[in-house]
Amino acid sequence: MKLSVVIPAYNEEESIGETLRTLYTKLVQEQIDHEIVVTNDNSKDNTLGQLQLLAQEIPTLSYYTNPGPNGFGYAVRYGLERYQGDCVAVMMADLSDDPDDLVRYYHKLQEGYDCVFGSRWVKGGRVVDYPVHKKYINRLANGIVKTLFQLKYNDCTNAFKLYSRHTIEGLKPFLAPHFNLTLELPLKAIVRGYSYAVVPNSWTNRKYGESKLKIKEMGSRYFFIMMYCLIEKYFSRGDFHKARLTAHKS
Repeated sequence: MKLSVVIPAYNEEESIGETLRTLYTKLVQEQIDHEIVVTNDNSKDNTLGQLQLLAQEIPTLSYYTNPGPNGFGYAVRYGLERYQGDCVAVMMADLSDDPDDLVRYYHKLQEGYDCVFGSRWVKGGRVVDYPVHKKYINRLANGIVKTLFQLKYNDCTNAFKLYSRHTIEGLKPFLAPHFNLTLELPLKAIVRGYSYAVVPNSWTNRKYGESKLKIKEMGSRYFFIMMYCLIEKYFSRGDFHKARLTAHKS
């Protein structure tokens, strides 16, 4: 099973080298057939130049520049239209996500799940240097999602997840252009009946640069995606559900 890793990158010249080298080394060490797909989201720094150099060093790396429109969601979607693997993970360019966790995701998916979701907030999960205000907002937002969708899972908003190819195809078309894509993907998967496993994962705050997530700008966008998925859950009559899609294709 070939693993694809989609990484959006905007102004990550200081982080991207360490991130890609660490990820590549781990996947080679674990003998996992893979590709790394980076979408340069029209960076204003030398991210593109770093990627050009890294591509000569890392044989499984391919990179693209998203001509626009730009934004986190658009950059991820650009990569999701171009990956070649049997499953695909979304990871961040700042090494906040741990390649060791990705290996665990990969092996868990092979047990027969459609998706593997990490949680930083269960036993075995951890966060390092997580900003207090972001933690408060994160826990509040995920609590609302848990309640509305009647979930046990408590970390929907984290981008770092793994999906089989047939799951990704079943979630299209994508709507979210920004960080709210991190909520759209798992909620659609859950609402549409795709199976998922939850494993503990870790998160470490970036060493370089600054976070691209602007919380004040994202509230209404997260709310839109949440309400869209909620409407689908209760009013779509199962038209997008995995079982019905499979039956229709056969």
